[in-house]
Amino acid sequence: MAIFLNKDSKVIVQGMTGATGMKHTKLMLADGTNIVGGVNPRKAGTTVDFDGTEVPVFGSVAEAMEKTGANVSVLFVPPAFAKSAVVEAIDAEIPLAVVITEGIAVHDSAAFWSYATSKGNKTRIIGPNCPGLITPGQSNAGIIPGDITKPGRIGLVSKSGTLTYQMMYELRDIGFSSAVGIGGDPVIGTTHIDALEAFEADPDTDLIVMIGEIGGDAEERAADFIAKHVTKPVVGYVAGFTAPEGKTMGHAGAIVSGSSGTAQAKKEALEAAGVKVGKTPTETAKLAREILNAAQ
Repeated sequence: MAIFLNKDSKVIVQGMTGATGMKHTKLMLADGTNIVGGVNPRKAGTTVDFDGTEVPVFGSVAEAMEKTGANVSVLFVPPAFAKSAVVEAIDAEIPLAVVITEGIAVHDSAAFWSYATSKGNKTRIIGPNCPGLITPGQSNAGIIPGDITKPGRIGLVSKSGTLTYQMMYELRDIGFSSAVGIGGDPVIGTTHIDALEAFEADPDTDLIVMIGEIGGDAEERAADFIAKHVTKPVVGYVAGFTAPEGKTMGHAGAIVSGSSGTAQAKKEALEAAGVKVGKTPTETAKLAREILNAAQ
């Protein structure tokens, strides 16, 4: 089992023929991802050779889906064109759109998220400004390094890309069922709660690691959800304990206003829900390891 992505997923890449799209399509193919096409209206009908693997280019998401049966799109589209690319994916009703692009205007993100909702949420959006998701040994949709972990029993959901990688590496000997980087922008598609719900329902996930960061109240809402609906052990980490008030830190959504959105407030909310929260990523990994070892 896995959440959102597995070995049967058929992946297309919007923006595949750009420099970033080419680089990461090659890496995703190396990880075993079943990439069935790219999308670029100006290069429709051509193919791109990735070390002997010929990947066709289609004029639209709808055409790619019709010709290949694609059910996942990974977007490496520049910020100015990302909104229209996501809307195209939504109109085609592709089940999963993974928006890697950083720097998309919040107004644009809000617009395509609202549009997806108006269309009945037939397309799950992950991101934007995220590393994507990986089900080790099966499929990799995004920019997460595929060689830092192995298949296992831990589910990971994270706002931060680099902390996703660190946690996967720290627990590489145990491995992951799936790891999902949801992005740290103020407006995102799939949330901590969405991933927690999916991991709770996944029989191959024994423990969940949740990584949050300062700003907003997503972690507090996740804590409330955990208290009410999650029976599996959850270990957490919140980045930003030393962040100064009122200053945006790294991610556009990581800003503290008064006591709202602080790492301490999030830590307390999670601990009140029964989540063990580490002070560092390494301590968080140690807590996860202890819980799994005690369960054996």
